[in-house]
Amino acid sequence: MSTLAGNDAAPTALPVATEQDGTYPRPQLLRSAWADLDGTWSFRNDGDDPAWRGGFPDARDITVPFPPESVASGIGEPGFHPVVWYARELTADDLAAAGYSPSQPRLVLHFGAVDHRARVWIDGQFVGEHEGGHTPFSFDVTEALGADPEAAHTLVVRAEDDPLDVTQPRGKQDWHEEPHAIWYRRTTGIWQTVWLEAVPTVSIAALRWTNVDHATVRLTVRLAGVRSGGERLRVEARWAEEHLATVETNLPDVGRSSAIDSEVDVVLPITRQTNGQAEDELVWTPETPRLVDATVSLLDADGSAVDAVASYFGLRTAGTGQGAFLLNGRSYDVRSVLNQGYWPESHLAAPSRAALRREVELIKELGFNAARNHQKVEDPRFLWWADKLGLLVWGEMPGAYAFSPLAVQRLVREWMDAVERDASHPSIVTWVPANESWGVQHIAVDPAQQAYARALADVARALDPTRPVISNDGWEHPASDIITIHDYEGDGAVLARTYADDGARAALLRGTGPADRRILVGGAVDEGQPVMLTEFGGVNYQPGIQREDGWGYTSASDGDDWIARITGLYDAIRASTFLAGSCYTQLTDTMQETNGLLNADRTPKVPIEQIRRAVTGR
Repeated sequence: MSTLAGNDAAPTALPVATEQDGTYPRPQLLRSAWADLDGTWSFRNDGDDPAWRGGFPDARDITVPFPPESVASGIGEPGFHPVVWYARELTADDLAAAGYSPSQPRLVLHFGAVDHRARVWIDGQFVGEHEGGHTPFSFDVTEALGADPEAAHTLVVRAEDDPLDVTQPRGKQDWHEEPHAIWYRRTTGIWQTVWLEAVPTVSIAALRWTNVDHATVRLTVRLAGVRSGGERLRVEARWAEEHLATVETNLPDVGRSSAIDSEVDVVLPITRQTNGQAEDELVWTPETPRLVDATVSLLDADGSAVDAVASYFGLRTAGTGQGAFLLNGRSYDVRSVLNQGYWPESHLAAPSRAALRREVELIKELGFNAARNHQKVEDPRFLWWADKLGLLVWGEMPGAYAFSPLAVQRLVREWMDAVERDASHPSIVTWVPANESWGVQHIAVDPAQQAYARALADVARALDPTRPVISNDGWEHPASDIITIHDYEGDGAVLARTYADDGARAALLRGTGPADRRILVGGAVDEGQPVMLTEFGGVNYQPGIQREDGWGYTSASDGDDWIARITGLYDAIRASTFLAGSCYTQLTDTMQETNGLLNADRTPKVPIEQIRRAVTGR
């Protein structure tokens, strides 16, 4: 049963970190103490000698979380790394920073992402393994630390990433030793933050916020550890200094000590009235990115707080209707940019935490209100800044290139984990499990591949029915809530004719698209879904130093020609009577792709005001 605030006394408080600053690796489940394990580790690029599980002092140093292919790692070897090993000492200072104490006696080791398969030991004792290079995982390592956990211990990680295995979800990582066409250098091993934190015997392990509507939010809390019975869950929500709601829920009695993980749902009504305006004042949009802060506490039978974490959510809905993308029930023109999330010095890992914030700021400064994170499950701290600063994000799964039972199993499993990880972020407004028929190359004629694409879309809908899903971005859609098209026509006048009006729309959807691919397959029909041009542009322009292998879909002779071409393409989009949104390719130059709006170092190719004027038309 649930009770609103005021009916029960406030619980004995625990310290809760409330300052979200983009540092903590899991921004929607923030603890007051944690040990950042990034930095210098030992590294070996070698085979399977089991002696390494106890450490290897003769190894080289690597800077985690940068992959060994990158210069930022200190290794800088871009070739193949099928198996790599890492080692680091866990010290008493690490445990103290993690909050280890009699009231927090369990130690949990977290990995943001390790590509592709990871196995972990402490002092030679195996503690767990995980497969999937883009999603987080964690292990309770308390027992592995033994009777004297405050002594120094050796943490070892083995990462396996077969560069030739095309059944792995890999996104834009090349399977050739040297990058070719649209693929880039690889990111092997640890590429997101590793951290340690202490938790109580029974703890809050995961949170999932779901917008029911603009006045109601549902929170699903996953608990881990040993329960004794009689516990309650308390959820408090506030905006700025204003209290919005407090709800307490009794947990089901366990009857005896239970170590089984459990989930609890809490419904949180958000009711307020200020200056004659109700909940709309709290609604999240890119223009008004208002976030509601929350504290989630686990109370024992006496009302004392056993565990407490800080979190946040945004009040917003995303959907489709009458040929439009709907944000908070109203038509919203999506003006997006394709973001590879790749840096020359650090590859898929951001060179710094500040770089993730700057990426969001740059996208907005260029005039965009959305980003399509292309073939990448981005660091959650990027999503925190998208939530905080106001940027719509399309959540996209890195593709595998093969269609086989193993490829299906791998991608479905990791896709489910990616959706679960990011579903609470208000910035995420749509899911994209596949792109341009990667991994389903014969989807136009193969019923099995059509079923697979529909299944990926339906898995996302089953896990999260609150967002639109695009089954196969670009063409050959078997079951999409938004019809998306990729078209690299370089002439604005031609583009204007292709997307002029409802007659042009009908011709596109019943025929073959710009890439000589059918737009609808597998029995899909035009049901009035919104249509978006989700890849276009890609105009090559290289100010300064020229890359001999640099390319784009078309090329400009100088900065004025480049801006004129981009403006002409956007004028065509703005003239369309049916396009519900667009996505320009791309944000930055990325290796041999020199078709970015920014150089690879994130500097603009012409004054940023000129780019913004071309993008926005004003």
